[in-house]
Amino acid sequence: MAGALAPGGEGWSSRTAFVLAAIGSAVGLGNLVRFPAEAGANGGGAFVIFYIFCVLLIGLPILLSETLIGRHGQGSAIESMKKVAIESRASSWWSLAAGVGMVGAFLILTYYSVLAGWIVHFIGIFAGDVAHAFASGGLAQGALQDLSVDQVQGLLPALQANSSEMLAMHAIFMALTIFFVGRGVSSGIEKVAVWLMPIFFILLIAITIYGAFTGSFGAALAFLFDFEPARLLDPSVQLSALGQALFSLSLGSALMITYGAYAARDINLAKTSVQIATADTSVAIIAGLAIFPITFAALAPASLTAILDGQEQVQGGLGLLFVNLPVAFQTMPAGSLIGLLFFIMVFFAALTSSVALLEASVSWAIGRFKQPRWLVTILLGGLAFLIGAWASFSFNSQADFQPFDFMIFSGQPVFGIIDELTAKILLPTSALLVAIFVGWIADRRLIDSENGLDGKLHRIWLFLVRWLCPLVISAILLTGLFPGLLGQG
Repeated sequence: MAGALAPGGEGWSSRTAFVLAAIGSAVGLGNLVRFPAEAGANGGGAFVIFYIFCVLLIGLPILLSETLIGRHGQGSAIESMKKVAIESRASSWWSLAAGVGMVGAFLILTYYSVLAGWIVHFIGIFAGDVAHAFASGGLAQGALQDLSVDQVQGLLPALQANSSEMLAMHAIFMALTIFFVGRGVSSGIEKVAVWLMPIFFILLIAITIYGAFTGSFGAALAFLFDFEPARLLDPSVQLSALGQALFSLSLGSALMITYGAYAARDINLAKTSVQIATADTSVAIIAGLAIFPITFAALAPASLTAILDGQEQVQGGLGLLFVNLPVAFQTMPAGSLIGLLFFIMVFFAALTSSVALLEASVSWAIGRFKQPRWLVTILLGGLAFLIGAWASFSFNSQADFQPFDFMIFSGQPVFGIIDELTAKILLPTSALLVAIFVGWIADRRLIDSENGLDGKLHRIWLFLVRWLCPLVISAILLTGLFPGLLGQG
């Protein structure tokens, strides 16, 4: 059955397409590198258990709230929320909740494309290494055998110092994002999700199996799932898990409202929300079992023991992805090929996320200005590219440029300012307003007709949206703005 008619009369061709697109928008770099590192650094099993509870009690209720707003409104995130507000006899200013999230999504895209450009660069490095290894008959060996460890660790700093190459990679990735968004929902965005997400899952499972047989799988299990009950009561662990659960599902960014607008009326939003959350959480956990066996296999026994004993920290985030893993691939059998497949997998996750980030603002601009999709997409994508190009200078000679030297922005370059603004202010603010709106303001008849719940489950969901979600998201917002609340700098 055809999807709902949103801006331009477009919609998902099927329920499967909607689920895959929503999963693709949620699964990104945060799942692949941030979650594993956060889990290991914050108590392993305690973090994972608390994270799963946060997904169930916070993530799922907000996810369902956002998708039902979109499906009822059948417009951009802002227009959908405005429609629900007006039909609920509430102020149309509630649409600002979606507007804040949409701005956050657009700003995230500006630097997300820069990081994805790094992935394109590393795909090129490993593709060349595969070709070289194949020609020399050494495909079974480790990757990048012609480089020393120091040279491999210097690949990312060298890229960051080369502004022209970094901008070129940024441009390539943004052009791909513009291309698929410009083609529309069914011919572009849906095609990306339907084709790339299954391949992504196949590659993730294959690399996990590879790591289980060739890497330090036992050490990875201990690192990720070693359970320390006392850590469950640690506020820093709790807030880390809360933040990861909220943002790994792309909540507060208007993405799920936007994608919900393209969902057909016969889709049960409660069931699809569970599927989306389950897939997103599974990817985060499996990613740790794919990455850390490979990373740990390259470490000296003393270093690995110190990490497992908590005496040393694993480098997380971008360092794990672009420094530690390429070094690890040097020591792994068929390292060139595995490294190439790994970065292709990460590229797929980045592209499905970036397409969603751009679509949130494109769908609004099409409805607001009544201009062709291609024109709107090129203009907004071009603006995102320019802001990202400015932010990319944070990594080289302009790193000392700090235009907003106050509060959480103190000492931050442009790249860091955008990251702090979106993660700590815009997204949690939007998610908080959505929870308050759905829980207390929106007409119950509208909400009840869209959420796909009844009886006890409906009452539980309503309680969570009204009470627990606002309290928890407020805590994330306050501690993000004022980290001293936890006694931390």
